[in-house]
Amino acid sequence: MDLREQLCEFGLSLYQRGLTHGSTGNLSARLPNGQLLVTPTGCSLGRLTPEGLAVINPDGSLDGGPAPTKEVPLHRAFYQSRAAHTGAVVHLHSCYATTLSLLPCDDEDDWLPALTPYGIMQLGQVRLLPYRVPGSPSIAQDIHDLAGRHSAVMLANHGPVVTGKTLEAAVYAAEELEATAKLAYLTRALEPNRLSPAQISELVTQFNVPWN
Repeated sequence: MDLREQLCEFGLSLYQRGLTHGSTGNLSARLPNGQLLVTPTGCSLGRLTPEGLAVINPDGSLDGGPAPTKEVPLHRAFYQSRAAHTGAVVHLHSCYATTLSLLPCDDEDDWLPALTPYGIMQLGQVRLLPYRVPGSPSIAQDIHDLAGRHSAVMLANHGPVVTGKTLEAAVYAAEELEATAKLAYLTRALEPNRLSPAQISELVTQFNVPWN
């Protein structure tokens, strides 16, 4: 399937399942020539069309299509800081992840609780970043400051940003983040049994997960 068609198909799937709403959220994928396909500003992920995607040059300029999402700087920050590991970026406003970001956390460097193996295998450690005005260049700077150590971050009071080597991998990882956040929220007052450090270490070693 053509990458443009794939991006539209995943956008529709995320929208239909309530992982983003209205005109929130944005997706991008890197083309073989280094340009980025990016969803347009003010457009619902449920109404994307292949010809309606923006094309962004490596220097950030618009090469074709409509005006892109205002979050282009945060997307580019991941492509630049994790160049060898990032072929796509998914930014959602999913409910449970955003809800969890409103609550106190124990460790901003490892924000998502270790409840299931899949959260660790697909996401590694998720970093909680401070609230910034949407579209602010400060978000991109926050990502650059991580020096490529995290494949997923949570923007406080805003939404998750997840990367992957392929668009499919990035979408699946974003879905895993939301599923784990839901488990964390639903069990927050119940003191759930988290994976132990030894169990986490085993997963990190076996599946070659970057871990600080």
